[in-house]
Amino acid sequence: MFTYLKSIIKRDPAARHFLQILLFYPGVHAVFYYRIAHFLYNIKLKLLAEGIMFWVRVFTHIEIHPAAKIGKRLFIDHGSGVVIGETSVIGDDCTIYQGATLGGVGKGHGKRHPTLGNNIMVGAGAKILGPISIGSNVKIGANTVVLHNVYDNKTIVGVKGREVA
Repeated sequence: MFTYLKSIIKRDPAARHFLQILLFYPGVHAVFYYRIAHFLYNIKLKLLAEGIMFWVRVFTHIEIHPAAKIGKRLFIDHGSGVVIGETSVIGDDCTIYQGATLGGVGKGHGKRHPTLGNNIMVGAGAKILGPISIGSNVKIGANTVVLHNVYDNKTIVGVKGREVA
């Protein structure tokens, strides 16, 4: 927990101390309850897990499916409107800003949501859709729509998600 809080202080200039983060960061609350719900989901208590995440959505406006796979130290900053779909996979040390979606593009079965590598920044309002892979150390700009795979160490911006670096 201490490492997690330290990682938030590094990424958020508004974070002043641990107590502030624990009390007032809805993204931290959502990830905390997701960890419990994910455990329950994996031991086949799916309805209970979904109920927990329903109440997380009601109170934080952050929607994380309990089946999603999330690595260490995910930071959801200003989390209102964030959606993380059922088959999403998120690596370690990722930051997701408000209004971002890791979603599907249809009603198919199997892997429907994106896979994010380590150290990803997803800007406010960005939409990463479909069973695509985003490499490590990628920055996705605000309001960017990404529908294709992205290699490591890239910056993606725009409605059509074009590479700029």
